[in-house]
Amino acid sequence: MLRSKLDSGNGDRVEEHDQFYRDHKLLLVLFRVLAVMPILRSQPGRITFSWKSMATIYAIFFWCLMTFVVVIIGRERIHILHTTKQFDEYIYAVIFVIYLVPHFWIPFVGWGVANEVAIYKSSWGTFQLRFYKVTGTSLQFPHLKTMIVFISIGCLLCAIIFLFLLSFLLEGYPLWHTLAYYHIITMINMNCALWYINSKAIKAASYSLATCFRKDMSKECSATVISNYRFLWLNLSELLQSLGNAYARTYSTYCIFMFVNIVIAVYGAFAEIMDHKEGFRISYKELGLIVDGVYCSMLLFIFCDCSHNATLGVARGVQKTLLSIDLEHCDRETKNEIDHFIIAIEMNPAIVSLKGYVNVNRELLTSSIGTITIYLLILIQFKFSLDKGKA
Repeated sequence: MLRSKLDSGNGDRVEEHDQFYRDHKLLLVLFRVLAVMPILRSQPGRITFSWKSMATIYAIFFWCLMTFVVVIIGRERIHILHTTKQFDEYIYAVIFVIYLVPHFWIPFVGWGVANEVAIYKSSWGTFQLRFYKVTGTSLQFPHLKTMIVFISIGCLLCAIIFLFLLSFLLEGYPLWHTLAYYHIITMINMNCALWYINSKAIKAASYSLATCFRKDMSKECSATVISNYRFLWLNLSELLQSLGNAYARTYSTYCIFMFVNIVIAVYGAFAEIMDHKEGFRISYKELGLIVDGVYCSMLLFIFCDCSHNATLGVARGVQKTLLSIDLEHCDRETKNEIDHFIIAIEMNPAIVSLKGYVNVNRELLTSSIGTITIYLLILIQFKFSLDKGKA
């Protein structure tokens, strides 16, 4: 077959089949605009990062400009920490200082991993060409491009609405202070969207691979077909692992940021509600803290849940087809290839790991809830002890 002779190192061929890049190109552009990930399509079929590129120069200039704004507003927020004596204002001051921290992480979690991210993005093109060589069909991602457009607009709107809500609900938080937060909140939202899109793409690729494998096996159950799909599946598994490795710094700090915000927001809201002398009620200030807690909780849930859903389907489809093969009608070579494929699946479990520090799945979500609960109980007990001491 002519397609089996296609060269994966041929940039033009890779570009022709790289549908994933074409679909999520808008997301990459927005990350360049935000100066978070200055990677470029420098040549056909290949995404690269260079410290001398115009994208990186722009990123450094934009970051320095926003650093000036962040420092000015950050000093105002820190000043409140030193002057306020009210508990609710102090909690809000702490939260808004924490929200400025991701800006200073950008060089470490963005530019510092840009080269690894570029390699990961380029490997998608190579995988899609191999997919075509094995299956005879081009890999498609239904509705992904439209979804990305809506998600990108939604990320921008969520950042604006979230900051306007906090500005409205809080006293002493002027609207011009939000200037330091728009790019940070948008970046946080976009990071969640980026992970969701990559997980969605992995899920679509695994579903397509399983469907094509089932169809080809129904036509011809041979060692050659099984061997080709085994290597293709291993390529997909490697792609899944490289996703976690490329973004390990980014999403490790992302999880820490969400964790700290949820603890402080929930603790502040609970403490304020319990301090009301006139009984249980929720004021605008507590509502603002609840909004922050719910917002961070939703982002953490999406991050963990979409990874869990993506990994579920990577092995399930091909495993089901392998186990349904009637071995009585297979020759020895085919049986050996089936065994090799099953062993490969067992030895390469579909897990998204942030360079071994943590596996991203629903267990991460439940363990985070447990840890947050423990910290909240400690903080609340500490507050009750202080209140009793004052009484």
